[in-house]
Amino acid sequence: MPSIPKSHLLDRAFFIRTPRRVARGLLGKVLIRSTETSTLSARIVEVEAYLGKNDPAAHSAAGNTARTSVLFGPPGHAYVYFIYGNHYCLNVSCEPEGKPGGVLIRALEPLTGIEEMAKARGITLHTPRDLKNLTSGPGRLAQAFGITRPRDNGIDLTSPASSLRIADDGFAPHKIQITPRIGITKAADHPLRFFLSGNPFVSGSKAYR
Repeated sequence: MPSIPKSHLLDRAFFIRTPRRVARGLLGKVLIRSTETSTLSARIVEVEAYLGKNDPAAHSAAGNTARTSVLFGPPGHAYVYFIYGNHYCLNVSCEPEGKPGGVLIRALEPLTGIEEMAKARGITLHTPRDLKNLTSGPGRLAQAFGITRPRDNGIDLTSPASSLRIADDGFAPHKIQITPRIGITKAADHPLRFFLSGNPFVSGSKAYR
């Protein structure tokens, strides 16, 4: 299976931590999608932490349901949900099994497989803005990586046998910025959004960057 040179997959222990710590730790790591013909990869540049049962904005606040069961299971698994009737969002489960917590992947910086991402998004790359639009935002990055709930919900992101994985290639973030989460109405003032300061692929308007 293709992989990114000089990198190693994140192990289960990385995710058996609070969503805040996992969120910060994920910045700079690489999301990888292996297909039959190529490897898509992109650096994680923006995330949001969701704290579990006591976080009104977290899906797990409603309890362990058929929809949210992944968040209550082992850490390091993909929790994918469908929103606004038109796009998917990728989250990673955190905390020890039985204690829900998750991190939403909000934006990526494309590294390899860029043409395949553009084809999946149905866009043509002419300008730097076109490149940013590939994976800047949770819905866009899910479409670029072909992430859907039927295909990827519950997938083990720490397994080398998985088509969707997260790896560490040694990149060290220079500066991390923290703001309230965006696009939500509950607990909207909590400072749980983390991103690489100055990175052009971070989502949202300049007011959120």
